[in-house]
Amino acid sequence: MSQMIKVAVSDDSDIFFNEVSHIFPKYGLSYSFLKKDGLKVMEYIKKFSPDFVVMNLFMPKIDAIGVMSKVEKNINNPKFIIISNFVNQDIEKEIINSGASYMMIKPFETSELAERILNIFKLNCNQNKNENNGDIEIKVTEILHQLGVPAHIKGYHYLRNSIIKSIDNPDIINAITKELYPSVARNFQTTSSRVERAIRHAIEVAWDRGDLDTLSSYFGYTISSLKGKPTNSEFIAMISDKLRLQMKSTLVS
Repeated sequence: MSQMIKVAVSDDSDIFFNEVSHIFPKYGLSYSFLKKDGLKVMEYIKKFSPDFVVMNLFMPKIDAIGVMSKVEKNINNPKFIIISNFVNQDIEKEIINSGASYMMIKPFETSELAERILNIFKLNCNQNKNENNGDIEIKVTEILHQLGVPAHIKGYHYLRNSIIKSIDNPDIINAITKELYPSVARNFQTTSSRVERAIRHAIEVAWDRGDLDTLSSYFGYTISSLKGKPTNSEFIAMISDKLRLQMKSTLVS
């Protein structure tokens, strides 16, 4: 990668810092270590404009949500990745609504963190090249949040990517195993089987915790006790079809 991605990492763990120093350079990531201090993080952002900030949800002086709200109008606003020992649904929604790109629950592999940073960076580059795709991603993200799919699980990101691909290429849903899963797997440097399992898990979580009226508005009869939750392909197809129709109606109007 020709462009080094600048990452500020705020934490107090020497072990974590040691892992970062060994792993991040392998992914083309430059890094700076910061104290676990919200004010220090804000000062660093204003002075050095990093591409990414990895910080703990709870920090002295000002927490991660406070930091994100303070730099919200900054032109050089970085992408935020929040790390925490725990999360619940209300906190998760507040974190995402405050501007976080991703959330990771401890413990996690530092290599996985590096991969997430690269994936988010690539997606952001693609959005800058194609504003329409950026609009689509925003709409898909909003729908997944409404349906109750947690943003911190892998299936959430695989689902979002699958839906966007299906909007661009409707026929790919008819080859979900041979084409769609492998395509998503390549984007996230994983395997097709892991993509399939993670998406299935994300749908199960949404069915357990999602709002029934919202689910019904998208999936109708599939909510019935006889039919049960939709399959992966049904879930992806229904959302992508709905968004595609909305986009066509917008163009016509």
